[in-house]
Amino acid sequence: MPLLKLLEYTSRRGIATHPYPRKPLDVDELYRGRPVLDADACTGCGACASACPAETIRVEVDSERGVKRWSIYYGRCIFCGRCHEVCPVNAIELSREFELAARNREDLIAEAELKLGVCISCNTYLEAAVRQVEAAQQFLERMPGFTPVMKELAKYTLMCRKCKAMFFAEKLAEATRG
Repeated sequence: MPLLKLLEYTSRRGIATHPYPRKPLDVDELYRGRPVLDADACTGCGACASACPAETIRVEVDSERGVKRWSIYYGRCIFCGRCHEVCPVNAIELSREFELAARNREDLIAEAELKLGVCISCNTYLEAAVRQVEAAQQFLERMPGFTPVMKELAKYTLMCRKCKAMFFAEKLAEATRG
């Protein structure tokens, strides 16, 4: 008898499940789905990679090719949204996409390449992307009380570590001599 009661109850209630594969599933506006990078806005700072608890985002420098490579492996992503929260230029948006099935691992990897800056002294590649250097210079210029000295310092954002160290060592030596 309990089976008949169950059938009677379910026939009155109607269909309780969503016909998902046949009909698309509408997700909430605030749903955190697949993170998508806007490579044109990204500065390559690596804040997203540092904040990712699953270590699914990587930002690596390829000095030989002169690029900074940003990559994410969606098979490991937990869709926490930390990358979106910490991005200083809002280059990462969370889509509402949740269907991430793939036949092979490579289909779950998204990559972008950012051009590295070049040192104005020795013409070697910097560790920072061009957009990251430009963002640093713009930040310095927007500071209240921007002085000619600060303008001179903004030039050093275009130098590699080795050239900066040599330049400041020379300036320190000049200052201690005179």
